Amino acid sequence: MDPTSHRRASSAAPLLAGLAAAVLLALVPRTAGAQERERPEPDPVVVEPGYAEAVEAGTRSEDGSPGPAYWQQWTDYRIRATLRPEEKRLEGRATMTYHNRSPDTLRTLHVHLHQNLHAEGTVRNEPQEVTGGVELDRVAVGGAELARGTAEGPGYTVEATVLSLRPPAPVAPGDTATLEIDYGFTVPRSGAGRMGWDEGLFYVGYWYPQMAVYDDVVGWQTDPYLGRGEFHMGFGSYDVAVSLPEGWVVRATGRLRNPDEVLTAGVRDRLERAEGSDSVVHVLGEGEFGAGTATVDAPDDTLTWRFRADTVRDLAFSATRSARWDAARTPVGDRDEDGETDYTRVEALWRSSAPNWAETWRYSQHAIDFLSRYTGVPYPWPHMTAVEGGGIIGGGMEYPMMTLMGDYNARGDSALYYVTAHELAHMWVPMQVATDEKRYAWMDEGLTTFHENEARTEFFPGQRSHLPDMRDYVGVAREGHGVPIMRWMDYQYPRAGNVPNYDKPASVLVALRSLIGDEAFREGLRTFLREWRWKHP
Repeated sequence: MDPTSHRRASSAAPLLAGLAAAVLLALVPRTAGAQERERPEPDPVVVEPGYAEAVEAGTRSEDGSPGPAYWQQWTDYRIRATLRPEEKRLEGRATMTYHNRSPDTLRTLHVHLHQNLHAEGTVRNEPQEVTGGVELDRVAVGGAELARGTAEGPGYTVEATVLSLRPPAPVAPGDTATLEIDYGFTVPRSGAGRMGWDEGLFYVGYWYPQMAVYDDVVGWQTDPYLGRGEFHMGFGSYDVAVSLPEGWVVRATGRLRNPDEVLTAGVRDRLERAEGSDSVVHVLGEGEFGAGTATVDAPDDTLTWRFRADTVRDLAFSATRSARWDAARTPVGDRDEDGETDYTRVEALWRSSAPNWAETWRYSQHAIDFLSRYTGVPYPWPHMTAVEGGGIIGGGMEYPMMTLMGDYNARGDSALYYVTAHELAHMWVPMQVATDEKRYAWMDEGLTTFHENEARTEFFPGQRSHLPDMRDYVGVAREGHGVPIMRWMDYQYPRAGNVPNYDKPASVLVALRSLIGDEAFREGLRTFLREWRWKHP
């Protein structure tokens, strides 16, 4: 998430703490006797018990790389949902096939209901619109319907944003469990600054029951969603169908499986042309939305959009009935290792009330190209879609293949490039390298801020893009508000702001590069991204 819209802990922490002190000594003006200062010494490495046990079990290693016995869980999602724009209402059924790849027998299963952030009485970091949260109409495991609140035997309970289930039978290693949940909720106007609706626009995230992560270090990660700290999500496959009135154009994580059934021939032709175009293709103008021009005519006035995504940690979608839709291609390197350059399609959907967005397709084009080159990890997916969400969000929020960003009318086009590069950098961490954003926000936000600044340096030659973050970090430290990066985002001190999760780790990475050299730094960074791709560091 971009820090301008929201406030924001590994055995690498002592090293980073020592480097942080080195950054301070380098940036704070020298005074008399400064030359005699002793070099700061990092504290001893203290390994938490869960990690030590994982090293002993062979799933992790002392140097931070995956162990030879590393495992992780998997979920196949099949979701059928209906969005009713006039009622601001979503109803659906989620069928989740959960694969227990762990060596443990699971007697309880846990599911996140993130929309319960908006339920009456839910504990939150900040005020939120109360919509009633998630209404559960049916909860079943293996076809057996579960009762709510039972003390013994099969059943389920809901505590804040976490649904806990006791299945009829334990889930043994190698077994699967199929969960079925019928549910509905009112879409909030601005859901924790990360999803919601505005004139002619819905951006729907955190909208389905999602399996909690069960791993080799923590076990079940059931930290509740409080609105500030972000998410820890497992990988899976998604087969999603969303129904809504004709005339609304839907973009989503994954590949659209039925374009002939929902998009007119003209739109499909322009999208295909964008696949081979380095310059912008205007897929739709603002006055071209509607049945017969943007979408096909539906006999019952309702269209169903079908999407498929594999090996992703989440799925979000947007629905628009009045916007501009721009698209072009951008190179991502040799994705399939056949010696040829591969491409992905970048898209921008924006309204005339956000004129700076006219160049967002180009900002996305550069950011995806640069980050694929810099990280050595080609962007892996068929598209990257940016949706303008003025009235919903101020900064930006990331989802696999999708991002929602503010109109940036007040902050200008340079700031819009910054946030675009930031949100697209999240496609590497945490969308591929799936960090625990609740507990270790510095891992994804710090790396992403660093990557954003590197992209800015190329896009704006001569700009010292890392300097503002360094100054913010030093400023907070001088005021006595410096805090450890290991502090969980939900419990960050307000006066420290975003610094411990964004500015501080990004600045420490710059310091590390200056100490070991660019070549060693780049190889270390790329090794980390390769080794932990599609895993949970």
